[in-house]
Amino acid sequence: MKIAVVILNWNGEKLLQQFLPSVIQYSENATIYVADNASTDTSIEVLKSEFPSVKIIQNKENYGFAQGYNEALQFVEEPYYALINSDIEVTANWLQPIISLFEKDIETAIIQPKLLDYKKKTHFEYAGAAGGFIDKYGYPFCRGRIFETIEEDKSQFEDETEIFWATGACFFIRKEVFHELKGFDIDFFAHQEEIDLCWRAFNLGYKTKYTSKSVVYHVGGATLDVANPHKTYLNFRNSLFMLVKNLPSKKLIQILFFRMILDGIAAFKFLLQGKFKHFLAVGKAHFHFYIKFGMFFKKRKTNLKTNYFKIKSIVFSYFISKHKVFLELF
Repeated sequence: MKIAVVILNWNGEKLLQQFLPSVIQYSENATIYVADNASTDTSIEVLKSEFPSVKIIQNKENYGFAQGYNEALQFVEEPYYALINSDIEVTANWLQPIISLFEKDIETAIIQPKLLDYKKKTHFEYAGAAGGFIDKYGYPFCRGRIFETIEEDKSQFEDETEIFWATGACFFIRKEVFHELKGFDIDFFAHQEEIDLCWRAFNLGYKTKYTSKSVVYHVGGATLDVANPHKTYLNFRNSLFMLVKNLPSKKLIQILFFRMILDGIAAFKFLLQGKFKHFLAVGKAHFHFYIKFGMFFKKRKTNLKTNYFKIKSIVFSYFISKHKVFLELF
């Protein structure tokens, strides 16, 4: 078998019972693994009793997304990895277009399918929609989702195209590239580690692509809700870590400075909205960024490309120019 479907799980017995059946039904030619991050619920018992065909990899503790996958994938031999969240519903023929794309172009290292909202299947899903990009200042956005504006799927992204980053909710990658890059950066723990990995792959000359021929539905927020201040903390902190690692040297200080100003504006916006815990989360993210700046600076490589963005400022385009959907940006 060429492809391994690997689901990272932590205390997700109900999600496994709900979504594993579709994965098993539509993944006939794949090996299915559940990598368990030391769950304290009955996840392992459920897997053994209800899904005996699924292979179980048991991590020693809850390593989070990044290290959880890094640990588990040491035991997976298939040449292509499909890393999917436990709250993903897959559809018929979701794997074959991915395998075909990998085999057609050896430079394609990472692939994302069309990601739609499980709760509102006519619309794209926040986490990845139809493939991701970043602006000059490292703000991520998607075809089909810019900040909080999520588009209806009107077949506007029925294509196969190169993107900058693929969502970790349903992330396909060649085994040899994953290990060449030494996997996800475990210092991220969770959130934006997939963008960092795609950026590092980009700097080495690999391509990340999107295909609409593969479709999955994502619940989103099933493991850490968007309203959780800890998610705000991880997103703001990890975004800065990612910039330090991957920005070209001549742009690093300038872009970091401007980004911190924008983060400050975002923090006070939280305060004005009465979201005091999110305001504090931004401050905490910056505090920990300063502490670990040196460590992440040492992770920088020499081959950092300058053409990583398609638009200078998604913040300006969205809030000032009022371009709310992707196709209005260009």
